Formats: sequence, C-alpha cells, structure tokens
Amino acid sequence: MRLTNKAHYAVRAIFDLALHNHQRHAISLNEIAERQSISLSFLEQLFPQLRRAGIVNSVRGPGGGYCLAKPADRISIEEVLDAIDELTDVPHCEEMPQAHYGTAKLWCDLSREIRGFLGNISVQDAISRHEVQEIAQREDARYQHRVYIN
Repeated sequence: MRLTNKAHYAVRAIFDLALHNHQRHAISLNEIAERQSISLSFLEQLFPQLRRAGIVNSVRGPGGGYCLAKPADRISIEEVLDAIDELTDVPHCEEMPQAHYGTAKLWCDLSREIRGFLGNISVQDAISRHEVQEIAQREDARYQHRVYIN
C-alpha cells in the first residue's frame, strides 16, 4: 500500500498540532509549514478538509491559526486520512464480478484490516512514541534557530 504525499503531510501536520497543543494557543499554518517543511499553500488546501471533518478548529484574527478540535487520544489516523479522502476502500465485495476468482474477498479483507489497524491508532498513541518525540525536539530546535536568526 502506498500513501500519497497528501496523506503524509496531513498526518505530519496533525502530529505537529498535537505535539504543540500544550501551548494552549492556535498554531498558524506558517509555523507548521516551517517546522514540517511542508508548502504553506499545500496546508491551506488540507486544513479546510480537516476542519470540515471536525478534526481541527480554526481561530481567526491576530494570533489565529488552528488547534485540535478534540483530544489527540480521540482522533485516529484513519479519521485523518478519511478527512482528506486518502483512505480509499476496495469496492464492496458484492459489487465485484464473480469472475474475479475469489480475489474480491481477499482485497475486501485487506481493506478492512488496514482500516482496523489505522482506526486503532490514535494521534496520541503515535506522538507518544519515543522516536516521534526525538524527531519533534529536533524539528523544534531547528525551527527556533531559524526564528531566532531571522
């Protein structure tokens, strides 16, 4: 299974919000773009979809940006990918012609397994991993260094 850059970027952006949620303020897309090395225009396309799905809230005005709409332990990776239409399922088994020699069931089972796997991993579970924390610290240090220099 291959995930698109859109899927990778959406998950990285949500991780960024969750990792910086302790700051208790909205995080601008500029900050996320800088820390995650993701195009700002790309994030501007993703975040309305994430907002419509109830994953993030937007805050307008000075100091505006985005924050998680609910706790990170209540957002699954499946939900994030569904929000941006990147988790496509194999067509329903009954829609596949019988001439597929039984492979339809195989692909349907695989699709259910993938959804089940991603549905059982919360954003909090993922960002709590030691290696994710280390990467986040390096990204934050690099970001702070760039902000300080400019």
